[in-house]
Order: sequence, then structure tokens, then C-alpha cells
Amino acid sequence: MTKSETGKARYLGAVSLLVLSLGIGGCTTESGETAGDATSSAQELRTVRVETLTLEPQPFEDVIALIGILQSPNDARLSAETVGRIISRKPLGSQLRAGESAARIDATVIEVALRQARANLDAARADADLAEDTFRRQEPLYADSIISALEYEQFRTQLSAARARLAGAESAVAQAEEELEKTYIRAPFAGTVEEHFAEVGEHVAPGMPVARVVDTQTLKIAAGVPERYAGDIRIGTAVSLHFKSYSAANREGTISFVGNVIDPQNRSFRIEITLDNSDGALKPAMVADVFVTRSVLTEQIVIPQTAVLRDENGRSVYVVDGAGSVPVADRKTITLGATYGGRTVVTSGLEFGDEVIVVGQNRVTEGDAIERTTEGPALSVNE
Repeated sequence: MTKSETGKARYLGAVSLLVLSLGIGGCTTESGETAGDATSSAQELRTVRVETLTLEPQPFEDVIALIGILQSPNDARLSAETVGRIISRKPLGSQLRAGESAARIDATVIEVALRQARANLDAARADADLAEDTFRRQEPLYADSIISALEYEQFRTQLSAARARLAGAESAVAQAEEELEKTYIRAPFAGTVEEHFAEVGEHVAPGMPVARVVDTQTLKIAAGVPERYAGDIRIGTAVSLHFKSYSAANREGTISFVGNVIDPQNRSFRIEITLDNSDGALKPAMVADVFVTRSVLTEQIVIPQTAVLRDENGRSVYVVDGAGSVPVADRKTITLGATYGGRTVVTSGLEFGDEVIVVGQNRVTEGDAIERTTEGPALSVNE
């Protein structure tokens, strides 16, 4: 074979090999995909392990969470009403009855004045009695014309003067007794002496605070409710109170007062809850979590808040689409309603029976194959 024939044979062999290679690479499957495409699709379908929740009708309490401050409805700073020196006071922690003295101001001068006023009253009363008796004796004499009209009028004038002196003496005694009463600084209600503002021996003047008395047997919690709930909150609305930072147990109660005025500073209105504190477990100024039951909903679609994904397009969740041979992730846009206690109501975008991915949703992309590790039960109302 010549050199040119040898080169021609090599060229035809290379072309045949190329054609054979193209024929093998271009063979297709029955579905029309090439064998290479089928292998690539199988490799691209990612499987993600997740936990899911099948949606069932659930009840839901729409609750407003607030911060409240414990207050005493009876908390008074007792002030002096007269000038004088403090001569005694009740120790801190003393339990006082309504009207009992918390402190006493020296009343020596006032007591002397009161004794004098009472002596004057006795004299004025005696004069008035005498004038009354004398005038009564003159009436028949005047009727029989034994005394003149002028004399009769003199006796009447003496009686009127005696009565006026008696009234003045009575007024002086009453004023002295009132001044004496002002030396007692009395509790206006039953309570405990919580603070002293003046020491024994210290001189005080009217208006100066002397002691603080607080009634802790009955307390109230005050909280501000955002104005958007103004139409939902009424007297008698149920509330739950949690004292997480203290040893006091959680309590249930009802709203006893609803304010009618919106605070322009924070756009809220005031509510109060009255509490019995006869056990002394609560103290004024404690902070409480106040949960107000706005409404109780039934037959709701409820999911964990952690299942909700948020992006620039809004809120969404992943559900399991089991229509094909392999369950895959399908992303659905949703609208949320009331939220409380880690749960939220879905008002649109989901239906009962949907299987929502509640754990692992952050690792999922739409179209991923899904492997369920656990299918969670429907949420209970207490979760």
C-alpha cells in the first residue's frame, strides 16, 4: 500500500469512530430525554428531611399582651393640719384601723385653750338659763300690767344677749376641739405605716407630710391598652396575670374599670383589674404581664409562628405536594390573622388538610423532594 492509500485509510477510520460516538451519545429514552439528561435530572432533585403538620380545625384565643403595674387604691401621705412638735408616731409596719392615729402633735397650748373655752361655756350657759327664767317670770306680770312694756323689753333684750353669749361660747369650744383633733394625724382607711417623713421632736407646719399609710389588702393592676382595641375591651372582660419575676402565683381576673379617654402621649386607654391580696403575696409597684382575652375563635387554621417565612413578597409557608410519585415542597403565600403564644391564625392561603412544613423549612426550596421525619399532630389550644 502506498503512502497516500495509508493516510486515506486512517482518515476513514477516524470519521467512522466519530460517527459511532455521536450515535451513542444521541440515543434517547422512551420519554424523549437523552440518557445523559435523565442522569442529570436524577442528580439535581434534592431530598430534604423535614417535620410537617397536617392542618385541622382549631380553637384560638385572641389575646392582647400588656404590661401592668400593681397599685394600691388606698395609698395616702398624711400631712400635718396644725403647727406643732411631733411627740409620738407609730412604728413602720404598724397596722392601723381607719381613724386610728399614726402620729401626734403636741397639743398643750390647745388643751389649755379648750379648758378655758369650756369654762366660758359653762358660765354662758348659766347666764342664759337665768335670763330665760327671769324673762319667763316677767311674762305674767306684763300681762297683768304690773310692769311696763319698756321693762318687759329690757328683760327680752337681756335674754337675747345671754343666748348670743352662749352660742359664742359653744362655737369657741367647738373650734378648740377641732384644733385639738388636728393634733392627731389619723389614717383615713385601714392600712400599714410604710414611711415616716418627720421625726419625733421635729416641728411641722400645715401641709408638711408626716407619714405614709398604704392599704395592701386590695390591690389593682393598671395597664394601657392600644386605642385600636377600644371597641373590644369592656368591664368584665377576662384577663390572666403572670408574675414571672416574683414568687407570686399566676392569677385570673376580670377588668373592673375601662377608661373613656385616650392618652395622647401613647395613644392608649387605661384599664384596671382589682385583686384580693389578703395573703400579702403581692406588693404595690410590682410588674405583671397582663393577658386580655379579646375574643375566642373556633374552627381556625392555626400554625406555629416559626413556620412562617418572610421576604420582600410577603409571608409564606412550604407545604408538601404529594400529587406526584415523589412528594415535593410547594411554597404558598398566606395572610395572617391574630397571633398569640407562638401560634398564629392563617386567614387565607391554606386549607384544612394541607401538610405544612414546620421544621426544616429554612433549608427547603420550591420543588425539593421531601422526606418526612415526623408528621406533627394538630396544635392544641394550650400550646
